[in-house]
Amino acid sequence: MTTTASRVGADVVLLFHFVFVAFSVVGGVLFYFDRRWAWIHVPVVLWSSIVNLASWTCPLTPLEKSLRVQAGRSGYPGGFVEHYVGQVVYPRGMPRQMELVAGVSILVWNALVYSCLLLLGKP
Repeated sequence: MTTTASRVGADVVLLFHFVFVAFSVVGGVLFYFDRRWAWIHVPVVLWSSIVNLASWTCPLTPLEKSLRVQAGRSGYPGGFVEHYVGQVVYPRGMPRQMELVAGVSILVWNALVYSCLLLLGKP
């Protein structure tokens, strides 16, 4: 793979990862418009939560890092959220406790969203 292709590939993986994380947080709202969204959204929420609670590394992170190295750039230590989000909130490093808070928050937030939307029903 060429350096340019690797750089573009890493950027595409990064963009997909951001969209995936954003979808896990706000995607439940789509349930209001079409309940079939739950078939995609609920597994995304569960995966996002489990990755945080179990302190796993999402497979997209090593893929992005590998493509960055192939493009002649350096990878980064830690995971995606820790690197891109955690540095903004926690410049000295994201504590493990925040991973647990994130995992639980994703579940609780989406349970609230789905509960409210089920109570509202269809317009």
